Amino acid sequence: MVALKIEDIKTCTAKLFLGGEFDSFLVREASIVTFNRFTIDGHVRRGYYTEEEMEEGGIESLSAWKVLRPFCFSLIKGKKLPGSFSITLQLPDGEVKGFLEDSGLSMAPETIQGLAMNIRYEEGSMTVVTAASLSIFTLDKTIDMEWELYVQKFLKNSGIAFTRE
Repeated sequence: MVALKIEDIKTCTAKLFLGGEFDSFLVREASIVTFNRFTIDGHVRRGYYTEEEMEEGGIESLSAWKVLRPFCFSLIKGKKLPGSFSITLQLPDGEVKGFLEDSGLSMAPETIQGLAMNIRYEEGSMTVVTAASLSIFTLDKTIDMEWELYVQKFLKNSGIAFTRE
């Protein structure tokens, strides 16, 4: 786990809420505080979509940021800054195998419960905190380090400046 302090909050916020840079990630949860606290559970409700709709739409157990982004943006846009927001994005299951291969890791993809980045804005500061969740116990922290590098590379390639905290 690494905490990255975002240097240019305006650029990061624009890319998060207006750009497509984060669209391929899934939403575990989101909380946005403006005049009320809005909380979103990113888990897709069973039975809402048919199996056919889920397959055709590539819908996973979590909603894509691309789908929830416009709704979340509608909550923060306006003349006043949000009091805070916290958004937990996760690498889609379909991309975990490629991540493992690119990182040279020999783990079974099904042992990874989630590779996440927690994006938090509060009190005029923004941070991105990485997290790797496994279904097995291991003392080896290579997966954590590779995920940290992946997120740092993603932010850099997206033009989002940061420093390690």
